[in-house]
Amino acid sequence: MTNQLTLLTTAILLLTACAAAPVQEMSDARQAIDSAEAVGAAQRSPKTLSAARRLLQEAQAQLEAGAYGDARRHALDAREEAIRAREQAVQTTTLRPAASP
Repeated sequence: MTNQLTLLTTAILLLTACAAAPVQEMSDARQAIDSAEAVGAAQRSPKTLSAARRLLQEAQAQLEAGAYGDARRHALDAREEAIRAREQAVQTTTLRPAASP
């Protein structure tokens, strides 16, 4: 009986963790987008940055609808796209020759 209670408790905790709002993931995505913008991704990697913004908007819509699993996935995808946009912007910056005076 104790073993069954332990399994039930563990299952409930796991389900509760999955159902929690993805607050940290949303924050991470926003910070990644801010970081990409800070290095000029809007000019140097606009499509990728726009994709990140769209994914974050979708994550927000899913969050508001209570679809936390979908919101979490979109937020994680938004973060990855923002990181990609930042890397592309930095790479573009380092590949350009320095301007001569």
